[in-house]
Amino acid sequence: MSRINVMQPWLGEEEVTAVTEVLRSGWVAQGPRVAEFERRFADSQQAAHAVATSSCTTALHLALIVAGVNPGDDVVVPSFSFIATANAPTYVGARPVFADVSPVTGNLTAETVRAALTPWTTAVIVVDQGGVPVDLDAIREVCDPLDIVVIEDAACGAGSTYRGRPVGAGAEIAVWSFHPRKLLTTGEGGMLTTSRGDLAARARTLREHAMSVSAADRHASLVSPPESYDEVGFNFRMTDLQAAVGIVQLDRLDEIVARRRELAAAYAKAILEIDGLRAVADPAWGTSNFQSFWVEVISTSSIHRSAAYGMDREGLLSALAEAGISARRGIMAAHRQPAYASEKVELPATEHLTDNTLILPLFHQMSDSEQARVIGVLRQGGARR
Repeated sequence: MSRINVMQPWLGEEEVTAVTEVLRSGWVAQGPRVAEFERRFADSQQAAHAVATSSCTTALHLALIVAGVNPGDDVVVPSFSFIATANAPTYVGARPVFADVSPVTGNLTAETVRAALTPWTTAVIVVDQGGVPVDLDAIREVCDPLDIVVIEDAACGAGSTYRGRPVGAGAEIAVWSFHPRKLLTTGEGGMLTTSRGDLAARARTLREHAMSVSAADRHASLVSPPESYDEVGFNFRMTDLQAAVGIVQLDRLDEIVARRRELAAAYAKAILEIDGLRAVADPAWGTSNFQSFWVEVISTSSIHRSAAYGMDREGLLSALAEAGISARRGIMAAHRQPAYASEKVELPATEHLTDNTLILPLFHQMSDSEQARVIGVLRQGGARR
């Protein structure tokens, strides 16, 4: 019986051809393909400016710097997120302040953000967790009057929508991931988008060692102009090899989202017939790309008033593995990790979701028969309604 992976990128001959063309051009570092990818991504996400980076983590690092977050500041973040969301404030000397999330969407809310604000809060990082759009407007209504910048971590969000627009379109600053687990991949890589030209310009400079003359400008001149370094910068550049793949991937985005939503709908329909399981769903204010399709396993100690599933989350993971199906535990709780053990907080919804959810296989090439195998294991574990 063949293994079913939890995720796999959709790559084809078009990406191979694009990379080959870059290799033959002789320009493989940050160059014209990166610039083209930035333009195309900005257009697709309705962003004024886009700055490509080496990863979403480095994009988030830059976002905090250009937003004016300083050492000693507090930055509100969800614990229910990959560790990078909490790490980035630490990189700039700020303190991540963990906020709880909605037990339904897994995202920060206006109420959980308000409860976590301190006199030293200068920024809030909101996450479109698993591709589910965060209610950005509600959170900005809390933060904007206090001059607290809201940075949207849209690492999982390409192809999701918020109030009829791409997620991130309403954010002053947003960041994106092109890791292979995301819908669009460049192997590794990220992007910062912003509505402000001054922030984009500074991010471009900082990602390239804060050089006063870019690599492209030096290359275009027979006699390279003198350069200066007015502040400490970083090497956060994307390569043209990566960007060439990203350009092809971007053309696939609509098709990828459509197929993932089709598969998600089939999962959701089946799960409605199984007691003790709750599937992630679109919120009222937008649509998900279903970057991750997570399911809550409802136990007898659940916060929901629902019949319990036939086994706990660990038991279901084992049953799936025995059937050759790779699933994953739900999103981590960063505040439980040793790196942040000193941050003593009570986050009941976060801990409940972390302990009781798992991520099911979902990828563009997934066949109907493969999905039927997954659903079959889910049905075996619980009584049908």
